Amino acid sequence: MSILTTNSPKAKEIWFKEDKIYFLLADGRELGVPIEWFPKLRDANPDQLKNWRLIGSGDGVHWEELDEDISIEGLLVTI
Repeated sequence: MSILTTNSPKAKEIWFKEDKIYFLLADGRELGVPIEWFPKLRDANPDQLKNWRLIGSGDGVHWEELDEDISIEGLLVTI
């Protein structure tokens, strides 16, 4: 019996610049998307935006105070 494995994209870091959110992926790619796609992030203050953590070893990003999650794989499917 064989075991199927997937190499889902993983985030290493995120940052905000002007009207975009950027993701540095473990494979070296950088992804920038409009913050407008995420109303909770768009409306958040700078301190709230800085209060994030990686979830699932980089499968996504979570903002506890804002109750917002972003899936890296979901972003790649969207763009």
